[in-house]
Amino acid sequence: MAQATAEHSPHTMKCLEVWGGNQAVDNGVVMAGLDAWLYSRPFKGQVAGGDIHYVSSCAAGMVTRVLVADVSGHGQEVAEAAGRLRGLMRRYVNLVDQTKFVQGLNAEFSAVTEAGGFATAIAATYFAATDEFTMCNAGHPRPLWYQARTRAWKLMAEQDRGNIPLGIAESECVNQVKLKIATGDVVVLYTDSLIEVKGPDGKMLGQDGLLKLVQGLDPSDPGTFMRSLLDALEQHSGAGNDDVTVLILRPNGLKPRVSKLVMMKAMFRMATAAVGGMFGGEEFPFEAPRVMTRVRAFFSGERARPARATIPAGGPPKG
Repeated sequence: MAQATAEHSPHTMKCLEVWGGNQAVDNGVVMAGLDAWLYSRPFKGQVAGGDIHYVSSCAAGMVTRVLVADVSGHGQEVAEAAGRLRGLMRRYVNLVDQTKFVQGLNAEFSAVTEAGGFATAIAATYFAATDEFTMCNAGHPRPLWYQARTRAWKLMAEQDRGNIPLGIAESECVNQVKLKIATGDVVVLYTDSLIEVKGPDGKMLGQDGLLKLVQGLDPSDPGTFMRSLLDALEQHSGAGNDDVTVLILRPNGLKPRVSKLVMMKAMFRMATAAVGGMFGGEEFPFEAPRVMTRVRAFFSGERARPARATIPAGGPPKG
């Protein structure tokens, strides 16, 4: 494992933006109501690897979607898959309900499976108005969840049917769950390289071992926590033998003040994207009536502070 070394400043998401890929990255991300820290290192210092990571923000800044996927293979094949997944993120960027997005993931991963490959993923959607976090885990390790209320770490719950990789069974996530994550909570998504590291005894760390490891770390500053986690894994196992990706999410409690002008601009961007999609031959569905109704209800009578970055100006602390 390599220590995190942050980029110069956090990346501030723009409306309708999809940010990420399968390249190396180490940076903070600022969004409305949610902050994120992303570290991804391809194996053996390659420019790009088999871990795919994306963050998207909707036109009104209220819907944030994240994707962490582990696709077997490297090089051009994975790069092409990353490009297609970016297209899916853009296509459904404004949908609060992520069902259609997950169905698209299933179709994409079916092609990977038929070609003899394998892919796992976690797709999650955060709706800032209600702090609702919807997660679909398809064959991926269970996320870590620090609950500020109880000051305790746990593995994020799943449905009893288990996390079946997409592309193998149904065309929808069989274990999609909805949770409320509060201000100060920390959610950690990661690829299986973190739990497959082996200690001096030759045994893999596993999910329970990773949970025990983070219980000894301070989550109050997620940037510092990221560095400490990578350090602890390196001390446990030495050099890793796979791609490494960690995505940390934390609700910041800050909701943007949306004026009528901003709302009109958001709706204009959504309409422009939809029209552009039709002329380009690609559907660009969005839930304008539903989203804007919920946005208006959320902001009516409330004078919240403008969203601001809660990540230090230099991003996560340098290693």
